[in-house]
Amino acid sequence: MIFDAECNKSNVKSTFIIAEIGVNHNGSIELARKMIKSASKCGVDAVKFQTFVSEDLVSENAKTAEYQEKNTNENSQLEMLKKLELSYDDFYELKSYAEECGVVFLSSPFDFKSVDLLEKLGVSLYKLGSGELNNFELIDYVLNTDKPLILSTGMATLEEIKETYDFIENKEKLCILHCITGYPTSFEEANLNFIKTLQNELDVPIGFSDHSQGIELPIAAVALGACVVEKHFTLDKTLEGPDHKASLNPEEFKAMVSAIRHVEVAMGDGVRKFSENENEIKKVARKSIILNDNLKKGDVLEKEMLSIKRPGTGIAPKYVDDLIGKTVNKDLKSGHVLQWEDLE
Repeated sequence: MIFDAECNKSNVKSTFIIAEIGVNHNGSIELARKMIKSASKCGVDAVKFQTFVSEDLVSENAKTAEYQEKNTNENSQLEMLKKLELSYDDFYELKSYAEECGVVFLSSPFDFKSVDLLEKLGVSLYKLGSGELNNFELIDYVLNTDKPLILSTGMATLEEIKETYDFIENKEKLCILHCITGYPTSFEEANLNFIKTLQNELDVPIGFSDHSQGIELPIAAVALGACVVEKHFTLDKTLEGPDHKASLNPEEFKAMVSAIRHVEVAMGDGVRKFSENENEIKKVARKSIILNDNLKKGDVLEKEMLSIKRPGTGIAPKYVDDLIGKTVNKDLKSGHVLQWEDLE
């Protein structure tokens, strides 16, 4: 998949990190460009927007969600979305600018026209939001582009997720994201272990789309094996708009990216091996069998002649009973750290 190619540039398995700008641009191209630049400086792999035709997405009578109502001045979704809708020319400019900034441009389509627009732009992969999980017509339309698909699973039961998974015949370019659709998502409802459930149930890469107010959950998700992390991004949480308050600002996002990269390195390959640092400390922290007395060549070791003390540069304490009755082959002083070559 593209996120494998983009991220696996070293021997460390790298998480594909998406800064979800979404509609936090508030309909302003100038603000959107500033957000792309800022997100790129945080070390993200991709920036993601939302592409929709308002009239094709919602009916005139569709009301806003409670969290949207609190953070906007509109009571209808249509009124709110019309202010946030961008044109083809807008997206063309934003995609070009994202590429200048060295990040992948993504956008979630909500209708056929938006898929066509993104195809015209030449996007490299698609992300569909949780609300489209049971929208098989749109999923099929996206699949027909033959591009990789990242699919969120908020509001869905495991059975619904499996149903969509089974609907998608070619799963080679599919990634599924665990997601809780709550703005914000509390720690109590995050259920990060569902990532493991999805890993066991589905034979595709599993990631995490997060709506919590901190950076802890994405970091923990990566430790659980999430290969993609998506998180809302804003320049200012106090701005008017539906998603700003459930987003990370640049300082927080940069800290999250840094922590994820550290966790990736720390996860290792599961094979126990020792660094030069640990080997040096091992010599100091472990113990050896030490002589309590001066001995002459030919003396036979007795229990009271031996102590177990640091450093750990000699014969290990577990062999102390095996040494009783052994003969030393040279003169040795009290305090000597016994070595196997000291014995006949």
